[in-house]
Amino acid sequence: MAVKTKFSRSSLVEILSNYNLGEYKSSKPLTAGTIQINILLQTAKGKFVFRYYRQGRSKDSVLFEVNLIKYLKKKKYPCPNVFKNKQGKLIGIYNKKPYAVFEFIEGEHLKNLDNNQQKQLIKKVAELHNITKNYRPFNKKHRWNYDIKLCRKLAQKEAKKINTENSRTKLKWYQNQLFKLRLPKSLPKGVCHGDFDLSNILFKNNKFNALIDWDDANYTYFVYDLVELIEYSAWPWSRSRKKALNLNKARKVISEYMKYRDLNNNEKRHLFDVFKLSILIDCIWFFKRGNVKDFNEKRKIDYLDSLGREKFYQKLFT
Repeated sequence: MAVKTKFSRSSLVEILSNYNLGEYKSSKPLTAGTIQINILLQTAKGKFVFRYYRQGRSKDSVLFEVNLIKYLKKKKYPCPNVFKNKQGKLIGIYNKKPYAVFEFIEGEHLKNLDNNQQKQLIKKVAELHNITKNYRPFNKKHRWNYDIKLCRKLAQKEAKKINTENSRTKLKWYQNQLFKLRLPKSLPKGVCHGDFDLSNILFKNNKFNALIDWDDANYTYFVYDLVELIEYSAWPWSRSRKKALNLNKARKVISEYMKYRDLNNNEKRHLFDVFKLSILIDCIWFFKRGNVKDFNEKRKIDYLDSLGREKFYQKLFT
């Protein structure tokens, strides 16, 4: 998506004057992201990424992100560092919206991951969960922490905004699906990245170099990220009209993940429910799309229901 908000040279010079990152030399929009604005800055001291949160992110929400990143960097996790300004703050405000300045990390966004690259990604996701299992996030309540309560609230909001018979009927279907979910309080939670689009993954010389764009990171069930990995490998969005999840590929993803972080019995038994939760989260983004009798997320839910929770568990873990 093209950058919509324009930043003049003078604006960027003014913003950089609040940091000890060198004198402004040049800038270039980065178009890989689809929501926020990212600009590559070249200064006398090197390259940096200016990130302007133009949409859907309050100051407190961004503080969740930048404090998480500082924690991850202390643990030597491969993600872009965030810089403090001269006042010692991690974020600034421009035109009433927050921004931050990040480390620029070399690498490339691949169009597809081969088997080795996918294994590297899975390992890094498991490491993220191990690192954050005892982390208590700053400003957690200001993020969309994926759970049933959030889904119900967002679906009601979308249905009201669209205000059609289709949206109202879809809301009834949606709430019925939420009612069927079994997500025990003991199911382990922590920080999940939540978006493994290839534009958020950097490789360099065929090696994993960084996980970037933590805009969707939140505090939810650890296996939510595992579901996202399975989706990429075994049930890609681009081929989602194909009803069947590739269970063999799903088992391989789970097996690789468990080399670095074991799943307890609750996580195994309720992966089915978290899988459905992730589909219902996707449904929020595309609530207006499709007729209530047949739409993408419904087809996926129907397929999982045709298997059932117990058979799903047996196929993947026994």
